[in-house]
Amino acid sequence: MTIFTAVVLGGLLILLYRLFVIPRRVDGWVAEHFVASAYGLPPREVLDPRRAGPPPPAHRTEERQAVADAAWAGDWKSAERYVSAAGEDWDERWGRLELLQHVAQEDDAWLDEWRAAEPGNCDAATLHASLMVHRAWEIRGSGYAHEVLTSDMDRFRAMLPAAIEEAHKAALLDPANPGPWVVMITAARGAQYGRAQFKPLWDGLVARAPHHYEGHWQALQYWCAKWFGSDRRMMRFAGQAVRKAPAGSPLAGIYLHALNELTDRPAAAGLPVTPMRRSLLKQVAASFDLVEPDDERLPALRHLLAHYMLRSMMYAAALEQFRLLGPWCGAQPWRKEGSPVVPFEAARGAAAKLSRARPAPASQVYGMGR
Repeated sequence: MTIFTAVVLGGLLILLYRLFVIPRRVDGWVAEHFVASAYGLPPREVLDPRRAGPPPPAHRTEERQAVADAAWAGDWKSAERYVSAAGEDWDERWGRLELLQHVAQEDDAWLDEWRAAEPGNCDAATLHASLMVHRAWEIRGSGYAHEVLTSDMDRFRAMLPAAIEEAHKAALLDPANPGPWVVMITAARGAQYGRAQFKPLWDGLVARAPHHYEGHWQALQYWCAKWFGSDRRMMRFAGQAVRKAPAGSPLAGIYLHALNELTDRPAAAGLPVTPMRRSLLKQVAASFDLVEPDDERLPALRHLLAHYMLRSMMYAAALEQFRLLGPWCGAQPWRKEGSPVVPFEAARGAAAKLSRARPAPASQVYGMGR
């Protein structure tokens, strides 16, 4: 046996040991010996599968409900004030438009009145265009292209050019507002835009809001292999998002969505553990530490971060994310099959065991709040 053959065989044996022997041993330890509170984690009996993280503050929930109720009662002015109050915080402004889109899905008479009363209002025009895109996607559904009926796909594609045209008109009403560009980027892949057509849309967005979270998420979808990119292009785009994420923004989480694209598709292969992936995950974690704790996007992203740190054998770092998450487990990837409590408990138990953390008294306050 040559030295090269011995090295390869040794590496293969180590890999098989890690893939098959260690998981069985860890599963047995978690089932019989794992005491969550000894590792600074909330006990299993208080895990909450209803949400990814703590509910928003009561005043925020009440404000949203009041805006929705006013709109359904025909008061579009409350919606206009609600969006305008976000100012040039473009992520927040988009989040408020998304809420209004959900409101309009149930009844959009108030939106028609708003557009008639203020035809020069960019937010109203953007919301109208976004609603057109959403309705087109409802017809298409979320399945892969081969799973969609030809008639539904034809209707879907026929609706998108008009939505993009409406978004273009909205962009003229307020040249500084990135909202219409997010709508165009969202519609571009369904409208079969090639890369040369997509580029000016992307340039238009980042010229106005270079770190727009939803805009980056939609662009990631365009660059994934199931649309108009490839795994390599998608991961390069996601890595750039990590590197350019400003302090306080969850933009680095785009990288986690990219990893999800790789692992969630049919017949997905396992992710190789590489120094670059570990480095990027560390950067994501450091970036999240600077995001406001009450950012409602953060908990779901932390769940993904804990999951991919565990898969990358970053056990101590994963355990820290589980501590930050506290009792909340109603998120992907734990919700794929049945109750999320079981896979969540198994994952944090594995992180505790494989990190070789020493058991310590549990804290009385867990993670992101109760």
